[in-house]
Amino acid sequence: MFDFLTSLQTYRQEAAQAAQYIGQGFGVTFDHMSRRPITIHYPYEKLIPSERFRGRIHFEFDKCIACEVCVRVCPINLPVVDWDYQKSVKKKQLRSYSIDFGVCIFCGNCVEYCPTNCLSMTEEYELSVYDRHELNFDHVALGRVPTSVVQDTLVTPVLGLGYLPKGELSSLP
Repeated sequence: MFDFLTSLQTYRQEAAQAAQYIGQGFGVTFDHMSRRPITIHYPYEKLIPSERFRGRIHFEFDKCIACEVCVRVCPINLPVVDWDYQKSVKKKQLRSYSIDFGVCIFCGNCVEYCPTNCLSMTEEYELSVYDRHELNFDHVALGRVPTSVVQDTLVTPVLGLGYLPKGELSSLP
């Protein structure tokens, strides 16, 4: 008889603990229901990237002196620089320049170490294609002027998500 009462008391304690856990779960759920959504309606809304965002690389053909510093500082030797030596002026003449964004890790070393600033990072992040060979951009494609999210009239730019309540950002590690 004593074992039966002990097991009944244990069952009651476990049921109360389970109800407490369910209540905590509902509390978290209701807390998140009152917050702003984290997601955006992508094709119609786009996030404005931060200033330090590393997007597609923009290349200015006229500024490049074919020094190949970008190739040497790239961790994977990605930029392909093709040039001819002009004996009359004793300079390198750039013929073509290409970067394969399917392989690029967007580290930004090429942009940082370029002595003539002919490379720059843009805020373009939409580089998805069906064929990976389309991600191999030559100097013409790299020279295309980048489009800004703010300038697109069909898209609503979203500055930030802001889903954390005030004061919680400072408590994050």
